Amino acid sequence: MANHKSAQKRVRANETKRVRNRYQAKTTRTQIKKLTSTTTKDEAKALLKEVSGMIDKLAKKNVIHWKKAANQKSKLAKRVNALA
Repeated sequence: MANHKSAQKRVRANETKRVRNRYQAKTTRTQIKKLTSTTTKDEAKALLKEVSGMIDKLAKKNVIHWKKAANQKSKLAKRVNALA
C-alpha cells in the first residue's frame, strides 16, 4: 500500500475515476445495443445522435481509444442508414 499522503490520495482518486469510467462505458454499451436493436429509422437517428456524443465523450477522456470511437460511430451510422 502507498506510504505517502499524496500517493494515498492518488489511490483514492484513481478508484473514483475507475468506477466512473466503468459506469459511463457500460451505459454507452447499453445504448449501443438499444440502437442496434431499433427497427425504425426515425428512432434510430435520434438514438445515433445521443450515442455518438457518448462515444465521443469516452474517447475524449481516454476511456476508449479515439480510433475505436471512430470505428464504432462509423459502423452505427452505416447501420442506421441501411434501415428502410
